[in-house]
Amino acid sequence: MVKLKSILKWAFLVLILFFIYAPIILLTLFSFGKGETIQANLKDFQFSLTHYEYFFNINNEPLQVVLQTIGLALIVAFLSTILGTVGSIGIFYSKKRINTILSAVNRIPVINAEVVTAISFALFVSFFQIDKSTFIPLILGQMILCTPFVVLSVVPKLKQMDNNLYEAALDLGASPTRALFSVVIPQIMPGIVAGFLLSVTLSLDDYVIAAYTKPDSFTTISTHIYGLSHNNQVGPTIKAAYWAFTGIIFFIIILVVITANILANRKTRSKKNEKTPF
Repeated sequence: MVKLKSILKWAFLVLILFFIYAPIILLTLFSFGKGETIQANLKDFQFSLTHYEYFFNINNEPLQVVLQTIGLALIVAFLSTILGTVGSIGIFYSKKRINTILSAVNRIPVINAEVVTAISFALFVSFFQIDKSTFIPLILGQMILCTPFVVLSVVPKLKQMDNNLYEAALDLGASPTRALFSVVIPQIMPGIVAGFLLSVTLSLDDYVIAAYTKPDSFTTISTHIYGLSHNNQVGPTIKAAYWAFTGIIFFIIILVVITANILANRKTRSKKNEKTPF
């Protein structure tokens, strides 16, 4: 009976992992195929780097779209991280009632459906007649999406830090600004980095806000892929090039996860060796 439960547990785990990762693995595999459609690769799979060669050609559309989307994501993440970090510090050091209210307000964009946020912001832009060609609506719209997640990443680190160090810095003559950058910021840096990376991911993944607020001449990855899937006149070569992009992102994530685990294990072992020197 115990063995059966163990088998069912592992079978259920494998089923969930297969359901999550099967599409990604399939597209990554087909990115090394010669065929430009899934059906062609299933019938006759031939190893080729054609899709990667097409993707990395700067004259082709996919690489241009990816580069400008990454540029947008970095700008949005940088601004959201600054705003979210400042907001987190303000929330943390505010009075209890104000802290509760601001924390609740910060959760609204997180819980709220993205399409509601996008439509509301699009109506706001239309009402005030803000020119979309300036990129201001697009950047502000994605900042509204990303900033609350930065706050949620930084506030727990503020709660975990030793607040006595900040007070000690003030007692020793440091100004509040210097104490902030010398004591507080270093302690909450992991939360800031996590918020920045999360903002980059959210910006890259965003479709709804970008579709409503982007300039007509600007295209993000999500809006480009959506346009390709609804345009039968576009050849399959461009669509297949994004298989290569999927494979690149998948391999980068695997590399980052493996590296992070190796560094974490080394850090844990070094701490154990420090505790038991003999």
